[in-house]
Amino acid sequence: MADIKKTTKKETEVASINDIAKKTTKPKAVESKEKTAEAKAAPTIITTKKASSKKGSVERFYATGRRKEATARVWLSRGSGKIVVNDRDVTEYFARPVLRMIINQPFVATETTGQFDVMCTVKGSGLSGQAGAVRLGISRVLDTMVPDLHSILRKGGFLTRDSRKVERKKFGHKKARKSFQFSKR
Repeated sequence: MADIKKTTKKETEVASINDIAKKTTKPKAVESKEKTAEAKAAPTIITTKKASSKKGSVERFYATGRRKEATARVWLSRGSGKIVVNDRDVTEYFARPVLRMIINQPFVATETTGQFDVMCTVKGSGLSGQAGAVRLGISRVLDTMVPDLHSILRKGGFLTRDSRKVERKKFGHKKARKSFQFSKR
């Protein structure tokens, strides 16, 4: 007869555990490689963000706008021209007429004043930065809702983010640019 090894009970248990471990680990590694290969091969599809409203079949479009340290999340829907900022009316939130004018600029440029309802939440920065952020958000939403308005919004500069921010203070200076008083002697 052929050489038959006598194996103890412990050796068979260890062998069976190793076999089970090999069976379970190999397919997972293969699956993860397949998934990553599929993820790399799959084309990315960019769609416009649509938010479904709670009130029914009203279609709302969403975009974000930023200016200085302010961030505005803007939802736009067909309506009567009502603008709500942080659950308050625009005249209440932005009391200065200049700020309201900044917000309405995209509508005036595209001649769509009074055709859309705006609901937005803004945080960060001051009122001027927040108004600029809302304006950019409104412009981006108008661009996604009505693609024909893109050229008008682009020419007016409404789709370009204003990248100016507060310059940092430098050491050895009083402020960002201002130096301490210089004494020659």
